[in-house]
Amino acid sequence: MNLIFRNARLVCPQGGERDGELYVADHKIAAQAPEGAQVIDCGGKLLAPALIDLGAFAMDKAACRAGGIARIGLMPDQSPVLDGPGIVQRAADMGKPELWVHPIAAATRGLEGTDLAEFAINADAGARAVSTGRRWIADSGVMRRVLAYARDCGLTVIAHAEDGGLAGQAVATDGETATRLGLPSAPAIAEALAIARDLMLVEQTGAAIHFRQVTTAAGFDLIRRAKDRGLRVTCGITPAHLLLSDINVTDFRTFARLSPPLRDEGDRQAALAALADGTIDILCSSHDPRGPEEKRLPFVDATPGMAGAQTLLTLGLGLVRDERIELARLFALVASNPAQLLGIEAGTLEPGMPADLVLIDPGAPWQISSDRMAGKAGNTPFDGLPVQGKAIRLFKGGAEIA
Repeated sequence: MNLIFRNARLVCPQGGERDGELYVADHKIAAQAPEGAQVIDCGGKLLAPALIDLGAFAMDKAACRAGGIARIGLMPDQSPVLDGPGIVQRAADMGKPELWVHPIAAATRGLEGTDLAEFAINADAGARAVSTGRRWIADSGVMRRVLAYARDCGLTVIAHAEDGGLAGQAVATDGETATRLGLPSAPAIAEALAIARDLMLVEQTGAAIHFRQVTTAAGFDLIRRAKDRGLRVTCGITPAHLLLSDINVTDFRTFARLSPPLRDEGDRQAALAALADGTIDILCSSHDPRGPEEKRLPFVDATPGMAGAQTLLTLGLGLVRDERIELARLFALVASNPAQLLGIEAGTLEPGMPADLVLIDPGAPWQISSDRMAGKAGNTPFDGLPVQGKAIRLFKGGAEIA
């Protein structure tokens, strides 16, 4: 369908903000108004690239629609694990027609951290990157082969940054909160140790690596220095690790049991500084919906993870209102940068790009409620938080997603 979006506040990671019109012809953004187009009056609301959520653990169409997400990078931690071409191909087809699913294949068979998966064959089947999943590969020799093989295949390695020897069975970060609650904990340096080893291997192999979540001051320092040396490294974070700290687990609230765990206030402030100075490249939801059978348990026994797809946009808009980032930068973090990492042409409002668009009412007030979340589950650590900003219409290739 040919469309004209009129009276819009356009927001593009490359073009910045401006008032005007946007044209869609043959499923793509067009430079000129097409003939016979349907006119959509945006009423002065924001029109931006639809979100691309890098590193989602579940294909959740309802949650993505509510959050303005048109594409996800699906993590390999599925059942079965995305470690073969047939499984990868099926994953790529799962979201059609409402959602683009870009599979991220397992770096090792079964995500066991020992035998390498077939990167080239999986890439031919649709894999856009390879990942260690929720796990850290302890064997440095295996991790070096993963990086070298990925480099030869032109793929980025998406890594979990947490030294398993230190993290063990910990459910919290070492500190006053974990001590008072009697929770098994691990030092925050477990993250920096994992990052440091992998960066040395990246420097030796010339591979590209993305640390899906970096959450500590020491980790961000390592990323900054690696970028200064010209290494091919990027990193991401969730809104939870920017806005919450380990204090939020004080009441044993299992919705705040995450992986990596929430950090102390010093690390949270370091994360906000890393967001401001450009160290952080991607803002992701880490969408991992869990039902009551996995969350209504003692804190130690509960499954880590949060439902984040529906809240990614509104929490990002909150960062803009708090003057942590500019609006155009937000859509670089949630659209154009994830697209670049996955090697897909999307994430901007430039002519020729797919017409994946989200219309946003930035002032719409609502309250995050775990009981009313769209999608598979509502295990959000932001339960009860009043917020502003909502995706009101979503378009995938110019077709509206109901």
